Amino acid sequence: MEVARRRPAADAPAEPASPAETIAALEAVQRDIDAFRPEGFGPPVHGPPVVSPVFLIGQAPGPHEARLGRPFAWTAGKTLFRWLERATGAPEDAVRDRIYISAVVRCFPGKAKNGGDRLPSADECALWRDFVRREVEILRPRLVVPVGRLAIAEVLGHAEPIAAVVGRRLRTQFHGVKTDVIALPHPSGASTWFKMEPGRTLLEHALTLLAAHPAMRRALRGRRV
Repeated sequence: MEVARRRPAADAPAEPASPAETIAALEAVQRDIDAFRPEGFGPPVHGPPVVSPVFLIGQAPGPHEARLGRPFAWTAGKTLFRWLERATGAPEDAVRDRIYISAVVRCFPGKAKNGGDRLPSADECALWRDFVRREVEILRPRLVVPVGRLAIAEVLGHAEPIAAVVGRRLRTQFHGVKTDVIALPHPSGASTWFKMEPGRTLLEHALTLLAAHPAMRRALRGRRV
């Protein structure tokens, strides 16, 4: 179910969908995600159908997210929500309630030969792209927050060194919607990028930009931002 854009007259601008219509459209996308079970992948994972001007997109769920049935549910998620709380004052439950959380791939792709979580291939990412497109077209976010290299490349349409994009406020067109982009590094405990320079300083710049962005302030209204 796509959001209906009602036009009172042929030459009048489209009216925005109501929150109820938006939630219904997101629920339809999520039902399709739940029904999509590619061979070799774990169960689908998604957050609640939140109406928000902020669209946070991760890479892919891990085994714990697959088991618990929600995104960013384990160690990397704890780090991510700790970053966001430090920047905005909003705890994890508020972020989950007020920011839409998506992902490039919605099912756990399995383990790599080295024992870590396997990074999905370009062809595998393409399998889920239409779900993200539908979500973006429904929400028309003012701010997209890609988390990790795979998500950053998916949003920007090209792969650059992470130091070239983290810590900057960028402007792009994502699935036909013009939006700001503030990227974050992947918060994996195995990553050292954000613990060393220049990553440590660039992460702080990114968090400062997130806290000051009007869409984030609107989404987390009532919190310290």
